[in-house]
Amino acid sequence: MNKILLAVPVFFMCSYFQAAEASVHHKSHKTSRHAFATSHKSRHSPDNHQSTVSWYGPEFHGKKTASGQTYDMYAMTAAHSSLPLLSYAKVTNLKNHRSVVVRINDRGSFHGKRAMDLSYAAAKELGIKGLGKVEITPLSSNEATSPLSSTNKTSKRG
Repeated sequence: MNKILLAVPVFFMCSYFQAAEASVHHKSHKTSRHAFATSHKSRHSPDNHQSTVSWYGPEFHGKKTASGQTYDMYAMTAAHSSLPLLSYAKVTNLKNHRSVVVRINDRGSFHGKRAMDLSYAAAKELGIKGLGKVEITPLSSNEATSPLSSTNKTSKRG
């Protein structure tokens, strides 16, 4: 019992410092999408294309996210450790080439070397049941919401 009581504050402190480090990291870089995408990819994957992701669902459904929004496992959202909160990213499953656009509304993943935790809906759309290898591409809000963009076309093809 004492170990659990000690582990909880340590977990929150680690989460706080990781978020603070990510914030400092972003402030030290240019704010252009290209500069951010380059710095993001080099931190998360050796070949600058592949990342491992998982998904989270019922145990977090209805709880607050890091952005202050309520987590909805049926929405197209994701948790990421360094992409800006409420930004968008295109996630492409490298196994079946399905793509979705997700909104980053939470922090994570806190398991191993996973780059992102997808909502249940996003993982299902991508065909990911456990872990998956994906390419993550940060998007501007214009790119994410444009009805004529090639990003949205590929996400509907599945």
